[in-house]
Amino acid sequence: MQSNNRILGDLARLASGAMSAAAGARDEMEQMLQYRFERFLNDRGWISREEFDATTEMAQKAREKQELVMERLIQLEERLILLEKAKKPLTRKPKTRAKKENN
Repeated sequence: MQSNNRILGDLARLASGAMSAAAGARDEMEQMLQYRFERFLNDRGWISREEFDATTEMAQKAREKQELVMERLIQLEERLILLEKAKKPLTRKPKTRAKKENN
């Protein structure tokens, strides 16, 4: 009975080792395929999803900043118009020279 258990234990260890080796080989194969795929994409000038997402996020932030700057510019232009209107002197009709010379 003990020899039977010993054989089964050895077979279990052998199977476990084979599964570990297969899992390691699978991981290595996945890494190699991923590396080759990324190299293929880079050779053709394509970008990764992470680069695309980062660029999209930067563009969104730039758009938001531009909108804030445009709002601020509009506010400043309106304020400038009000200041210019406030500085205009009351317009009076200038006296003509002919009237001065007659006096």
